[in-house]
Amino acid sequence: MTKWVRAHTNIALIKYWGKENEELIIPKNNSLSLTLDAFYTDTRVTFDQSLVEDELILDGEKQPHSALGKVQTVLNSVREQAGITSPALVESINHVPTAAGLASSASGLAALAGAASQAAGLKLSQEELSKLARRGSGSASRSIYGGFAEWIKGTDDATSFAVPVDDANWDIGMLFIIVNDAVKEVSSRDGMKRTVETSAFYEGWLKTLDADLKAMKQAISEKNVESVGQIAERNALKMHATTLAANPPFTYWTAESMKAMDAVRALRKKGFTAYFTMDAGPNVKIVCKQSEMTGIKDFLLTHFEADQLIEARPGPGIHTLEQ
Repeated sequence: MTKWVRAHTNIALIKYWGKENEELIIPKNNSLSLTLDAFYTDTRVTFDQSLVEDELILDGEKQPHSALGKVQTVLNSVREQAGITSPALVESINHVPTAAGLASSASGLAALAGAASQAAGLKLSQEELSKLARRGSGSASRSIYGGFAEWIKGTDDATSFAVPVDDANWDIGMLFIIVNDAVKEVSSRDGMKRTVETSAFYEGWLKTLDADLKAMKQAISEKNVESVGQIAERNALKMHATTLAANPPFTYWTAESMKAMDAVRALRKKGFTAYFTMDAGPNVKIVCKQSEMTGIKDFLLTHFEADQLIEARPGPGIHTLEQ
């Protein structure tokens, strides 16, 4: 019996937005993220010659063949490396709302990479697992690691993978404001492609990223939550600005997203260390000190419902669950 593998979501503080190579998922720029404990995916894989084709059971429901695209990219790579031809049964339990900008693909494809390689008898290093996960979802390359991780863009399949940066074992956390957990209208993949191909602001975004990344790594080395938050907020706003200049233009923000951003600015006026970041979705994540989280949450409860607020702390890297 194969074992369950767990991978946690990560939230990018220096964003990945745009591919250099669509097929291999080679990004236009390096990115840096924090893996979190609150959201995760558990997956196990069984290669079974009696199956007619690959099957995916997500949260107890068999998925249509059309949902297997990213999954089969990872499975085919594993089969090729292991020299096996059997179809696979993939069972996955997602403790993350899917396609809502909460990094479900990061945890999902990272867990799949770990479970599939284990089921095939491959003993992959973390670097090799990161490359494998990347083939399914770029951000999944970073979920192999706990704490802060940097995805090095590289130039080809062999050189594009994530590396650990810092274990984040200090006073940093995130508080999620869930304004909408529905599936978004424009997927990350489609939004990214449209932005790269048509946005007048895209080249300007790329030109600022090396400086942002250098400053972020310095802030992390100093364990400076305020600087980490400032850089992350500025980087996120620049990323989202590129979508407004795409053709046709689009945005992941909603009125509730903007209400949440205003609440974060109000928190700063009250003296809290609080800065927001957003991925390709409407939900807002607050970079903050763990030691201030209770006070921040109490303030936010005057604006949002309790079930909209989720506390998160630095989470672990990919690991096998005991049976």
